[in-house]
Amino acid sequence: MILANVFCLFFFLDETLRSLASPSSLQGPELHGWRPPVDCVRANELCAAESNCSSRYRTLRQCLAGRDRNTMLANKECQAALEVLQESPLYDCRCKRGMKKELQCLQIYWSIHLGLTEGEEFYEASPYEPVTARLSDIFRLASIFSGTGADPAVSTKSNHCLDAAKACNLNDNCKKLRSSYISICNREISPSERCNRRKCHKALRQFFDRVPSEYTYRMLFCSCQDQACAERRRQTILPSCSYEDKEKPNCLDLRSLCRTDHLCRSRLADFHANCRASYQTLTSCPTDNYQACLGSYAGMIGFDITPNYVDSSPTGIVVSPWCSCRGSGNMEEECEKFLKDFTENPCLRNAIQAFGNGTDVNLSPKNPPFQATQAPRVEKTPSLPDDLSDSTSLGTSVITTCTSVQEQGLKANNSKELSMCFTELTTNIIPGSKRVIKPNSGPRRARPSAALTAASFLMLKLAL
Repeated sequence: MILANVFCLFFFLDETLRSLASPSSLQGPELHGWRPPVDCVRANELCAAESNCSSRYRTLRQCLAGRDRNTMLANKECQAALEVLQESPLYDCRCKRGMKKELQCLQIYWSIHLGLTEGEEFYEASPYEPVTARLSDIFRLASIFSGTGADPAVSTKSNHCLDAAKACNLNDNCKKLRSSYISICNREISPSERCNRRKCHKALRQFFDRVPSEYTYRMLFCSCQDQACAERRRQTILPSCSYEDKEKPNCLDLRSLCRTDHLCRSRLADFHANCRASYQTLTSCPTDNYQACLGSYAGMIGFDITPNYVDSSPTGIVVSPWCSCRGSGNMEEECEKFLKDFTENPCLRNAIQAFGNGTDVNLSPKNPPFQATQAPRVEKTPSLPDDLSDSTSLGTSVITTCTSVQEQGLKANNSKELSMCFTELTTNIIPGSKRVIKPNSGPRRARPSAALTAASFLMLKLAL
């Protein structure tokens, strides 16, 4: 009888320990309360199909019309609507850059998230999905490095920005859209009006969104050995129309103007999310992803906040929007901080240099290649030596075939600011989050074997 009781107790203990060890026993956001994000257009459709969500969403939109956040939250009905929507798919939704209904998606996103922020934040969360592609994917697609892997003598003499323009003209889509924005941005309206900036910006945005990164990156981030090359790089976006103006506005005023437009606001938020200098990462970039930073930088071109190279120096890389901090008053410190995110940004500088050198940072062991996300860029002006006739040949362009940075080994970047070469690390960074997971690590599980052995020994001891 005693032995039978011991056996039953042993069986019960065994099943209990096994249940504790199973994944279903894990708690936390990994398994409970987490919703996979959907794009905001789809999230809106899901909300419209559910009467409670739909009515609350209409209420919130009415609450936000012409009111600031504090006024809105003073209304209990508005506050209740916001609380309900935070539990809906709308709260976690994101957008894809260049998607078919991008503007509609962004309008839905900001209709929720503008009600969640207290006043105007310095850094806003990006409404776009995290970028998983890396520079090495761009190199693989382009099958080129700007001089890397080529004969050093030829590489030094070559004008990589001119080579990039010629390569663009060999692609029908790139040539067509490049010719379009060059024509529009150089079209003088009147003696007092240099061009139609609005149309110029639109043509530049179309070029960025529709031309693959392997062409546009080469024109915008080409490496230069002399001033002529650097000047061609600076002229890529035809700055006399798209960038410069008679006077420089205050940077905070320019930011406020940008944030009145959902597209511009989103591109600026995305730049801050991917390029904001971080001194806790190897590359000084928030996610150690140069591709994400370069893509978000180029995404701002064609808007009021358009950045560009400030001079034609081949050695120093300094970019900035067309603005200054004069007249900032007691907001000068905030203005300087905003401006330095462009002019003194080690993440952005390192990313541009890494692309020019044909290097990337590998942070995880041999991950499967991701499809590169689209990124925007641009090139050249008729005032430069190569006009549209440079499509006839590649001239002295340096084009070499390659595989990936991981397969060929990282090329050393001799930048004095920061070395671009890093050995493989045994960490994985989850895209879009700050969590780092070490290989071979995972959720801790109960180990039934040791406990089971001890319990069995104890039961037998009691039985005897």
